[in-house]
Amino acid sequence: MRITVIGAGLAGTEAAWQLARQGHEVTLYEMRPEASTAAHKTADMAELVCSNSLKSESENTAPWLLKEELRRGGSMLLEVARETRVPAGHALTVDRVEFARRVTERIEGEPRIRVVREEVKELPGEGRVIVATGPLTSDGLAGEIARLTGSGRLYFYDSISPIVDADTIDTTIAFAASRWGKSLDGTDDYLNCPMNREEYERFVDELLRGESVPYHIAEDDPNTPFFEACLPIEELARRGRETLRFGPMKPTGLDDPRTGRWPHAVVQLRKENCRSDSYNLVGFQNHLRFGEQQRILRMIPGLEKAEFLRYGQIHRNTYINGPELLTRTLQLKGEERVYFAGQISGVEGYVESIATGFAAAQFAGAETAREFPRETAIGSLCAYIAGADAENYQPANITFDLLPKLGEETARRLRKDKKARHAEVCRRALEKIDEYFGVGV
Repeated sequence: MRITVIGAGLAGTEAAWQLARQGHEVTLYEMRPEASTAAHKTADMAELVCSNSLKSESENTAPWLLKEELRRGGSMLLEVARETRVPAGHALTVDRVEFARRVTERIEGEPRIRVVREEVKELPGEGRVIVATGPLTSDGLAGEIARLTGSGRLYFYDSISPIVDADTIDTTIAFAASRWGKSLDGTDDYLNCPMNREEYERFVDELLRGESVPYHIAEDDPNTPFFEACLPIEELARRGRETLRFGPMKPTGLDDPRTGRWPHAVVQLRKENCRSDSYNLVGFQNHLRFGEQQRILRMIPGLEKAEFLRYGQIHRNTYINGPELLTRTLQLKGEERVYFAGQISGVEGYVESIATGFAAAQFAGAETAREFPRETAIGSLCAYIAGADAENYQPANITFDLLPKLGEETARRLRKDKKARHAEVCRRALEKIDEYFGVGV
């Protein structure tokens, strides 16, 4: 069977690879470099445009569980992530350039995948199609999707953190440490820029005075809400002067070697690549003009002479109303040959996008789609997409709240031990995912 995949981001490349592994012929469309987006910088597939982190690798956390399910299913992108990992505490963080390069190399080297570099403005009239065009779907295709679904376009604003040149960070001030001394390999994976109370207050003052860029898409409503899990730092500052200290600038677990104490606030810097020649400001996505970013961010101790390789930005994320439009097998109601995957389906996050691409391939590649067990993280994501409140639908990351509760007896036995409850949820999920994949059968 020949199956069309539109979009060569995280969901699309995973879907195309899985379909090829199943023996299907795949046509994979990617509009870059013929047409670009507001956020992408290269023509490589699976380019990471925001953070370079695929979140926690701490065992028995929800992000770890989702990755572990994908690994057990043979996810190509999780394999490449392991190959291109850079140290970042308990997070799976990758060299974004090498990650995208290797994914592109594998996809282009797979004989069952035909890559077509052109913009798709209409869905193919026949055959199975996976739409995985991501949050930056082109206007032409977004209009076609709106026509097909009879639904208006939904969107929210998302943000990108700045990146600085490592050689311009003052390491007599910025100190190396992981929070509470925890890291996957025992090394201090972050640089930390400490602030005292006075420095923090001045910084917040300037953030609140900073000049923002205008909304770059004229028809967008300036009152469109930001995604709550990825708020710009100036928006956080507007919510209260201490908000940043309890968010991206929290100092807990970080001892400044010059004082032996926690600073009043901390800005953490995370490596961008294996060469350690650049760092991103963790959680510092913003909506400020570039000149304002340089002025304000250079107020951070240790970054007074920082050279910025990339400034923070805002871009629009497009997604459909999954509960109204999709089934739990990610098929479009009334047009079951069409599947949606990735952020356009209504998930948020890199691994969540990979997971829905992986799932869509299992569904589209089968004679009859077989749902993932509800007890699994993958199954719970699909259930959320299809079954959330359509009136108040917002993209979701994987959390334990999305997974079914434990049985009454087990929950009662473990009610005072949150870690044990999470471990049991993960054990149950992995047992079910192994059954789904036929492991041990």
